[in-house]
Amino acid sequence: MIPRHAEATARRLAGFYPIVAITGPRQAGKTTLAKAVFPSKPYASLEDPDVRDYALSDPRGFLAQYPDGAVLDEAQRCPALFSYLQTRVDEDRRMGLFVLTGSQQFGLLAGISQSLAGRVGLVHLLPLSLGELAEAGRAPDLDTLLWQGLYPSIYDRNIPPHVWYADYLATYVERDVRQMINVRDLNAFRRFVRMCAARTAQPVNLSALAADCGITHNTAKAWISILEASYLVMLLPPHHRNFGKRLSKTPKLYFYDPGLAAWLAGAGSPKQLALGALRGPLFETWVVSEFVKYRCNRALAPQLYYWRDNSGHEIDLLVERGERLMPVEIKSGQTVAGDWFDTLRKFAGWSATPGGCLVYGGNRGHERHDVKVFGWKDVAAAAEMALTGGGG
Repeated sequence: MIPRHAEATARRLAGFYPIVAITGPRQAGKTTLAKAVFPSKPYASLEDPDVRDYALSDPRGFLAQYPDGAVLDEAQRCPALFSYLQTRVDEDRRMGLFVLTGSQQFGLLAGISQSLAGRVGLVHLLPLSLGELAEAGRAPDLDTLLWQGLYPSIYDRNIPPHVWYADYLATYVERDVRQMINVRDLNAFRRFVRMCAARTAQPVNLSALAADCGITHNTAKAWISILEASYLVMLLPPHHRNFGKRLSKTPKLYFYDPGLAAWLAGAGSPKQLALGALRGPLFETWVVSEFVKYRCNRALAPQLYYWRDNSGHEIDLLVERGERLMPVEIKSGQTVAGDWFDTLRKFAGWSATPGGCLVYGGNRGHERHDVKVFGWKDVAAAAEMALTGGGG
């Protein structure tokens, strides 16, 4: 197992809340993390039909098996249990009693908000970060990283990415999607997911997506929500401050993992990816996901946006820290070009936000025009700078 940065956060939250919930995409390592952080707690998977039937038919008896708490895996499969958990933890009053995991955002978080509000410390666990891979001595080169992605199984079990992602998509479509909605045409849904991958790092155009897939606009909207709920994609909102400019109001679509997007879009190898048009969007996808992971691993709200005016000026990532803003430019090239700083300089003038940072596909970090430049290997340092200081 590759150690996870979220371990410290899970332990800390267990001291503050009677329940810790670990949520995120399937195969991101939620169960492994829960067992590693809470090794003395018994484990029960609510994916198991027998376990689930017991929990549904006799919730009090089910919880009574665990006088000192337990890890309850895929807890969203038994939402009726949440009300009984509320009673149990309120009576017991010990912190860190139960650990819930779940891979469906809507199911788990809906149950928490309805029955367990104020009693749960929440950890969003995403696929591995570059920092976690580097600390384990497993970090590949950039093009391999973008192509094979960062799901733990690919590194822990050395499964070829094309094999793993094919199984992952099939399992996801057949099990998770059918649990959440009644998709009659699974082939159309698979086509929709592939079309989304080809549009990663682009503003969402639901009408174009619907037309390309032969579905209605409302269906495309519902299916995007399903991909969000499954932690496969995220929608990065536009920032609201206009600085006297007319702004785009359309969110941008990103996959949480570049490897899944690369496989869905048909990239057959790191070399093929390096020579194709998808490399830039996948690099941007990966950098944005690293910023999200940095904050999720610390149980912090994302507070991430992008900014684009109607003249085409765009800040790839805008990090909000109270009243202060940190603009981040993302470039996949290995050689820093002078015009990469143009929009950052213009944005500094419009917003009175000097500085910012630039993350690029090379290795040499430096500072230019009050902008801190980070090579791709130092993306975590860029995320930390955006969180703790510099800019605005």
